[in-house]
Amino acid sequence: MTLTKHLLITGRVQGVGFRFYMQRKARELGLTGWVRNCRDGSVEAVIQGTSEAVETMIAWARRGPPSAVVAEVRVSEASGDFTTFEARLTE
Repeated sequence: MTLTKHLLITGRVQGVGFRFYMQRKARELGLTGWVRNCRDGSVEAVIQGTSEAVETMIAWARRGPPSAVVAEVRVSEASGDFTTFEARLTE
């Protein structure tokens, strides 16, 4: 079963390599989707994959890379069909 989730991550999550680390972790877990910085200082992502891989990524996002200080991860349902996991430009 494939799940697709939207994540909105707040805290000190920009300027710490969050997108790079998330992209690497997503590829390691076999996830597809995307991640990008938002102008308000948050990071937004859509992740798609097995329920186990999606839950593992959500748990990772709650910690983030070593220099991040994650305040909150809001998770909601999403849709789409992705073939890779990419870092997108800030929106």
